[in-house]
Amino acid sequence: MAEEKPASPAVAGPVTPPVVRPRRLRRTPGLRRLVAETSVEARQLILPVFVREGLEEPQPISTMPGVVQHSRSSLQRAAAEAAELGLGGIMLFGVPEEKDAVGSGALDPAGILNLAIADVVGEVGDALTVMSDLCLDEFTDHGHCGLLTPDGRVDNDKTLQVYADMALAHADAGVDMVGPSGMMDGQVAVIRTALDAAEHETVGILAYSAKYASAFYGPFREAVDSSLQGDRRTYQQDPANAVEGVREALLDVEQGADAVMVKPAMGYLDVVRRVRDAVDVPVAAYNISGEYAMVEAAAANGWIDREAAILETLTSIRRAGADMVLTYWAAEAARLLAAAR
Repeated sequence: MAEEKPASPAVAGPVTPPVVRPRRLRRTPGLRRLVAETSVEARQLILPVFVREGLEEPQPISTMPGVVQHSRSSLQRAAAEAAELGLGGIMLFGVPEEKDAVGSGALDPAGILNLAIADVVGEVGDALTVMSDLCLDEFTDHGHCGLLTPDGRVDNDKTLQVYADMALAHADAGVDMVGPSGMMDGQVAVIRTALDAAEHETVGILAYSAKYASAFYGPFREAVDSSLQGDRRTYQQDPANAVEGVREALLDVEQGADAVMVKPAMGYLDVVRRVRDAVDVPVAAYNISGEYAMVEAAAANGWIDREAAILETLTSIRRAGADMVLTYWAAEAARLLAAAR
């Protein structure tokens, strides 16, 4: 005869479900670090830098506190520091003493940007990815990103050949990646073809694919001594459009881009996410000058915690899907992250 099992004790009243407390995983710094979904690392950060022809000492940029126009020698020191901090890369912008209608200084092997590329490559070798802004706006006396027609419009197709020649000048100087930022149709295909034909097939292309006509570029204009009158709305993207940004990124990948970029970052995190979901190459986002200046101004007035705001900003860009972030805080953020470990 089977042994009878004792009856289960009666449960009085309804069973109360356990209280779900997600805050248990936020209780200590160790727990928060353990379950963090997004990280920011020095290797994911790219430092944009400006080098100005003729300078003997760095020159502060008034609208970007803490950022300078470098001399060639101070640029080399900044690049060496970036490599020591473990940054992923450095993006070079040249500021020439003389400009003209066709941006001839961009192609001159002795022009400031081409010399700066060689200087930095000689300083850091393979320890830091050396990138160059490939655009004419810093070199033209009208401030536009391309050659102009007699009636003042940007001539897309004539500009493409200049971009190809500029890419070859940067490659000859030793650059690792060029960053075409002019938003000319077909620019990636023309640059890729030119590089490959000149046996520079190892030079990569970080395409400024979704570059918007933003109000937040103002401090950058001071940084590069821009001569622009008017705006660039006929070739940069309308801030109202997100699908268009994805389409531009897909076109650039099709044409041979090794990575694509969304610029600006903070106001366009939705575009960063859409592009990240659409392409199979690394995605960069540019935390631009106006975004930088807003945080710096608020912190200078005591309105926000500056260091916390820097890291929160970079985390939000990474969370949106950016694999790498161009930011003027790159070196400082690397130090903050190292101190927090």
